[in-house]
Amino acid sequence: MKNSRWLAVIAALIIVAPSLAPSSADARAGAGGSSGSRGGKTDQAPAPTQTAPTTKPVERSTTPAQKPAATTPASAAAQPGGFMSRNPFLSGLMGGMLGAGLIGMMFGGGFAGGLGGASGMLGLLVQLLLIGGLAYLAVRLWRARSGAPAQAAGPAHAYSAATPRTAEPPMARQALGAGLGTGVGAAALASSASAQLAITGDDYTAFETLLADVQSAYSKGDLTRMRALVTPEMLGYFSEELSANASRGVENKIEAVKLEQGDLSEAWSEAGLDYATVAMRFSMTDVTRTLADGKVVAGNDTARTEATEIWTFLRSRGGNWILSAIQQT
Repeated sequence: MKNSRWLAVIAALIIVAPSLAPSSADARAGAGGSSGSRGGKTDQAPAPTQTAPTTKPVERSTTPAQKPAATTPASAAAQPGGFMSRNPFLSGLMGGMLGAGLIGMMFGGGFAGGLGGASGMLGLLVQLLLIGGLAYLAVRLWRARSGAPAQAAGPAHAYSAATPRTAEPPMARQALGAGLGTGVGAAALASSASAQLAITGDDYTAFETLLADVQSAYSKGDLTRMRALVTPEMLGYFSEELSANASRGVENKIEAVKLEQGDLSEAWSEAGLDYATVAMRFSMTDVTRTLADGKVVAGNDTARTEATEIWTFLRSRGGNWILSAIQQT
């Protein structure tokens, strides 16, 4: 009986213990998941970097999902299967002619119904030669019709099959500690709907400044300040997070944010906007307290924690960079 009571007490302590001590905080701005928009690349995974080799896909976004590309004659030619599988009409016609010839020979009709007996085999051979000639003619016509687009697409294919450039090492800069550098796939992603974008030292400085400013505004619950730092979509997500904290009677404080390492994943332009996706590992003090008495319920206000996230920034031509998406690793 006594043993049962002690077991009950131990079980109760195990259940209650997590609520008696502060837990590790993961309540910074955007830590709730992967959200936002990356323009036409929202549904694509960012290029891997040394800082973030893998990235979780965007879970919440106002950007509509991209529709599959329409099939073109060139893409149809590249589809698996032979000529007959891509041209059922011709294969059906040839099969019918061959079948008619065999049936005619079996019933003594021969070639065109005019040959019989020993000449039936000769008639079948003539039919096979005619069918082969028609097939050869059809293939020649089909190649002549599709040859010009295939040649026009040749240079693009040769470019995509070229040996990729070796990734450049991270580009350390004094103002960034370990610094923002060039990631493994930084020079790789150009598509028909976008063009590569060169990123300068001033851009890297802007990214580091935005990292600290966004976390500071979130920590203060300052949505007015946040409005100048993020897109309206991200402002909505941050507002939801702050409202949830207020409903629970807690506040999240993020201080002393420092970028430890960063890599440029990709940068491009589309539809009059510039985009840059950057993997960043940063440290900070991240603590959550109750509004009523200031009791720490998550995190630690004396120890620094680290996080690695992928941030995407955008700007209009000639404008300032603002935060467009945050993705987790």
